[in-house]
Amino acid sequence: MTPLRNGLLAAPLLAAWLPAMAQADGELNALVWCDHTDPALIEPFEAAHGVDVNLREYEGTGAALAILEQSRPGDWDVLVIDSIDVPRAVDAGLMAPLPAEDLPIADLFPEVVMADSTTRDGVPYAVTEKFGYNTISYNAAKVEPADMQDLTKVWSDTYKDRIAIYDYYLPVIGLAAMANGLETAGLSADDLPALRDTLFAMKARARSVGEVVASQTALATGEVDIVVGGGEWLTAVLAGDQPELTWTIPDQGAVRWAQSIGVLADSERQDKALAFVQYILSPEAQAKLATSACFWGMPANAKAGAHLTDDQKAILRWDEQAAYLARSQLYPAPDDALDFAFQDLWLEMLQQ
Repeated sequence: MTPLRNGLLAAPLLAAWLPAMAQADGELNALVWCDHTDPALIEPFEAAHGVDVNLREYEGTGAALAILEQSRPGDWDVLVIDSIDVPRAVDAGLMAPLPAEDLPIADLFPEVVMADSTTRDGVPYAVTEKFGYNTISYNAAKVEPADMQDLTKVWSDTYKDRIAIYDYYLPVIGLAAMANGLETAGLSADDLPALRDTLFAMKARARSVGEVVASQTALATGEVDIVVGGGEWLTAVLAGDQPELTWTIPDQGAVRWAQSIGVLADSERQDKALAFVQYILSPEAQAKLATSACFWGMPANAKAGAHLTDDQKAILRWDEQAAYLARSQLYPAPDDALDFAFQDLWLEMLQQ
């Protein structure tokens, strides 16, 4: 999952006040995350294709599905979605198959192709466009950077009341699992006691548990020195003014998030929608998406490096990606019963 919350509990349905979407040939309607709303990313496509791209920002897959459910067929053309949720959208009949031969899949970092999620029977229904890590962000001027390489030291008594926890249960439970030497893909009910002990130890030493803005603000203002669950997406936009704010992947690893883009099956502008997907996956657009004003992340297309500056590459740790990818694991993807147990565990921790 990305920096945008997938939602601890089911996302509330949106009211039926959604405005009617335009159906003009010169328009394209896209449900996106906030990083796609940067004019530097969108305007070149509009100019090249003579089309106005209408963007609707949302947070959480549940919210996107609610918007689609309450819209008319054909209202929306493009969907940006958490890569691990693509199967959910495919099962609902929402995604159109994409022509693999017209997509730069071979140019993506192999670890983020995520074919198990983005394809069905060998046919792609979405393509990973951006990824990053839920890991440890910190103020290098106020902590010992070497301590940030060991998760157990991050939430030790040394940093009591100097920690903020990102309020999203899956990545933080993933980090708790790694601190216990557990694989996120293999978590079971038997692991709940160990996870509980680690989460409670984390919370006992934390000053706050907060959303993206709250966690970022706490780090930027010095209220805390560490954000558990942070990453490049949290600190990169601050690096220009506060270069001491940085991030790392501990030796035990980090949780990797990824977002994908695809064409909606009901789109009445399939050709334009596919052209938009192809544009977003191009090296030039990938560099713009990676450094969007909303939040930064790694471009999925490895060829985007030719369009990033040396400073941008340094902030994204471009040269360290091979090691980072090798040490990262995907979000826990349990069955419904275990997911409810995770949610209950998270609520118990919050109430501690």
